[in-house]
Amino acid sequence: MNNELLTPGELTLAQLRRLVDTPDVQVALDPSCRAAVRASAEAVRRATEGDAPVYGVNTGFGKLATQRIAREDLALLQLKLLRSHAVGVGEPLAPRVVRLILLLKATSLARGYSGVREEVIDGLLAMHNRGVVPVVPAQGSVGASGDLAPLAHLCLPLIGEGEAFLEGVRMPGGQALERAGLKPLQLGAKEGLALINGTQVSTALALDALLSADKLFEAAVIAGSLTLDAARGSDAPFDPRIHAVRGQPGQVDCAAAYRALLVGSAIRHSHLEEDDRVQDPYCLRCQPQVMGACLDQMRYATQVLVREANAVTDNPLVFAGDAGQAPTMVSGGNFHAEPVALAADALAVAIAEIGAISERRVAMLVDTVVSRLPPFLTPEPGLNSGFMIVHVTAAALASENKSLAHPASVDSLPTSANQEDHVSMATFAARRLRAMLANTAHIVAIELLAAAQGIEFLRPLASAPGPEAVLRLVRSVSPAMPADRSLARDIEAVHHLVAAGDIGHAIEHQIPELQALRLA
Repeated sequence: MNNELLTPGELTLAQLRRLVDTPDVQVALDPSCRAAVRASAEAVRRATEGDAPVYGVNTGFGKLATQRIAREDLALLQLKLLRSHAVGVGEPLAPRVVRLILLLKATSLARGYSGVREEVIDGLLAMHNRGVVPVVPAQGSVGASGDLAPLAHLCLPLIGEGEAFLEGVRMPGGQALERAGLKPLQLGAKEGLALINGTQVSTALALDALLSADKLFEAAVIAGSLTLDAARGSDAPFDPRIHAVRGQPGQVDCAAAYRALLVGSAIRHSHLEEDDRVQDPYCLRCQPQVMGACLDQMRYATQVLVREANAVTDNPLVFAGDAGQAPTMVSGGNFHAEPVALAADALAVAIAEIGAISERRVAMLVDTVVSRLPPFLTPEPGLNSGFMIVHVTAAALASENKSLAHPASVDSLPTSANQEDHVSMATFAARRLRAMLANTAHIVAIELLAAAQGIEFLRPLASAPGPEAVLRLVRSVSPAMPADRSLARDIEAVHHLVAAGDIGHAIEHQIPELQALRLA
């Protein structure tokens, strides 16, 4: 059994990766956080006994915040909140994402600033540990006032309502709880609001994409080194002095990886003396500059998203106070997911650019004038079309990514009768990343196939040891193509290697410089 101790406010990207990659992980809360949780819950209990209006405790929500709620209706208020806000549409979020949302919501509440009882946090973790995966429709959040609709769907099973998956079967939430040996929770004051107010959905979606992005990035760097050799390009542009004088850290790290990948290439050695091409095309020569900039964006997104994974993002916040100080509840705007939206937009642009330069390298390989290889990488052009339409597929995917990369964060629409007049659109910003990753992984898979085909024409010369190991991996699922055949299955097979991280894993032990490209 896999076990993880969750310390609120101290989650790391490495731990988040383990949580996402291990569906059956059993989690437990660090006991040291419970005193703060109890103190904040006690502050809310005291507020319910007073006459002063406290948002979300004895008032309505949003534009209805001026409406006072009778003391006997405070628990009903929270129940109605969950029911009324569960209005999402679209396909359910992937179970791995929903499990992560459960954990992010639980650890955020466990920071002790939300005023919920321990039973609420324990209920969320129990659902995770017993395999109850709430059905959370993907669409319906604008990423401000929190991810209201999806979080409402997430938490309905906690009270025995909504829907959930259990062992892959979709069923009513109450039935899922019963089969898992759990009992529905009765919500107290403020607890419904604390459950649905927060950025955990957009953050989990962005983290899920980020944790796949570095596998894709590593594969794209390796593919670029293979293409360089297939086109008999120069490794001079990777000279460390060039990158040192610019000083961009991602560029420096990428150049080091390209240099390491190309050490020992017999192909490169064969044309050192007789290379008559003064400069390679940008898609070869500027790889460290382009990919390094993408890496820097991914690192920026990592910092923002790990901070957000540890953040308290509901409203109002409860400050229980130190000894001798009265507790206070303060309304603010931590639910506004602008940091997540901007980080997701940065990731989207980086993912699109990784695919864009990879597509350009495929275009270069099939162009005999530039690559100096047979047209469309086939030994009998005319009778065979070779990689002609394979490149068209890559171009289609790269174009689609350009549309998806449009920043979501600049498209705000006022909601809640203009009370919530600027929103982040972070949830869509994060959700579209998974489609972009799939597109780019297919483009990189096509490049790997094209580079492998190009190197066939240079045999018996070999590339460097690392790239040759990758070539063997590619050839294990896709033989060389001396004559036309459908490459659709080959593309899918290599795409799987890219998405799973197998391309990088095949040579990480040989090329330690690749480790610097990993985010955690």
